[in-house]
Amino acid sequence: MTLGLALAGVGVFKLLGLPLPFLFGPMTACLIAALAGMPLKGMGTVSVAARTILGVAVGASITPEVVGRIPQMAGSVALVPVYVVLIGLVGVPFFRRLGYDPVTAWYAAMPGGLQDMVIFGTEAGGDGRALALIHATRVLAIVTLAPMILTGLYGAGLTGAVGAPIADLPLSELALMAVAALVGWKGAERIGLFGASILGPMIVTAVLSLAGLIHTRPPAEAIWAAQLFIGLGIGVQYVGVTVRELRSFILSGLAFVVLLAALAAIFTEIVTLSGMAHPVEGFLAFAPGGQAEMTVLALVAGADLGFVILHHLTRIVIVILGAPVAARLIGVKRPKG
Repeated sequence: MTLGLALAGVGVFKLLGLPLPFLFGPMTACLIAALAGMPLKGMGTVSVAARTILGVAVGASITPEVVGRIPQMAGSVALVPVYVVLIGLVGVPFFRRLGYDPVTAWYAAMPGGLQDMVIFGTEAGGDGRALALIHATRVLAIVTLAPMILTGLYGAGLTGAVGAPIADLPLSELALMAVAALVGWKGAERIGLFGASILGPMIVTAVLSLAGLIHTRPPAEAIWAAQLFIGLGIGVQYVGVTVRELRSFILSGLAFVVLLAALAAIFTEIVTLSGMAHPVEGFLAFAPGGQAEMTVLALVAGADLGFVILHHLTRIVIVILGAPVAARLIGVKRPKG
C-alpha cells in the first residue's frame, strides 16, 4: 500500500507538471497518508539499497579533475567545523528553553544524520520519539524549501539530466556499477563505516572512476528509483504522530529550521562573496539536510557533486565523531527519573 501511494504521488506530480515528481510526489503522498492515520511502512532493506545508487553517482563524479581541485576547496571546508559549533551554540539553548531535557536538546540540535542522532540520543537517555520527529522535520523542511530557494533566489534550474537512459549505457559499466554498489555497501557495513550504503559504494566507484573504468553516472531510471524511496522514507516518519507531538516536537523542529536557514545563509554568503564557491554550490554545501537528499538536489540542479558532498561528509563526520565526545566532556547528563 505504501509503495502504491508513493507511485500514485509520482503520477499526480507528473500530471500537474510539478517539480521533482519522483522525490516530492512520494514524500507528499506518504506524508498526507501518515498524518491521516494510515498504517504505512518503510521499505526497509530496499530503501537502504536504493541509497547505494546515490553513492555510485557521487563516486562516478570523482574524476582526476575533481581530485586536483580538492586543495581549492580547503578554505570552505575549513568553515564547516565553525558552522557545526555555531549550530550547537544556537540550537542547544533553543531546545532547552522549549523545555527539552539536556540530552534531548543536545542531540536535537546536532546537524547529523537522522538515524545516528536518534540512536546516540536514545542511548544517552534522551527522548527518542522527540529526536526522530525533530530531525525528520528538519530534513522534510529543508528538502521542501531548498528547491524554492535554488530557483527563486539563485535562478537554478531543477531540470538537470540526472543520468543517461539505461539503454544508452554500456553493459560493462552497468555491471561495474552494480558490483561497486553491492561490494561497497556490504564492505562498509562489515567494517562499521557510518553511512555505509552511500559512502561504501561512493569509495569503490571513485576508485573505478579514477582508474578510467567508469565514465558515467548510473542511469536516470536508477536515480529516479532512489528519489522515490527517499521521498517515501521521509513521509513514513510521521506515521502515528499525535496531536501533542504535532504541536510540540514538529513545531519545535520547524522553528529550529528557521535558525538553521539563517546560519546557512550567512555561510553561503561568506563562501560566495569570498570567491570560494558559486552560489548554488555554496548553498547546497551548507544546507543542513540529509546527505542523500542533498545529493539528489545537487544532481537535478547540475551542481558540482564533488564540492557539495565533500562539505556534507565533513559535517557528518564532525557531528558523528564529535557530538558524543563533546557531550561527555561538557557533562550533558541523562535526565533524572
